[in-house]
Amino acid sequence: MIIRELDEVTTVEWGNGLSRRFLLESDGMGYSVTDTTVRAGTMARLEYRRHLEACYCIEGEGSVIDQAGNTYPLRPGVLYALDKHDPHCLVASPHSDLRLVCVFSPALRGDEQHRIDPEGFSQY
Repeated sequence: MIIRELDEVTTVEWGNGLSRRFLLESDGMGYSVTDTTVRAGTMARLEYRRHLEACYCIEGEGSVIDQAGNTYPLRPGVLYALDKHDPHCLVASPHSDLRLVCVFSPALRGDEQHRIDPEGFSQY
């Protein structure tokens, strides 16, 4: 059994916020669980070529925008899943941070960081 508390986990500055990585590849579960904060007023163009990702909003508001330009509001209780390695934009409201619980498959190593670029998608 694995038991972890927030103050014990690896925290990574991922580009526009923090990713607290509760489960990693080294844990042998086959997936990762993170508690991710997206800073208020930020936008990140992201693409996961190696991972599928599902994110469940637990705090704040924002939106996720798909490659076709469709915007989907995020608020507590909303989940989005990137089931096709979808390039997307993640936007946090200007008024508050956005907080997500995210599951990655396969698991993250733990040291991945985005390089936020207004011209292209950050990938890993």
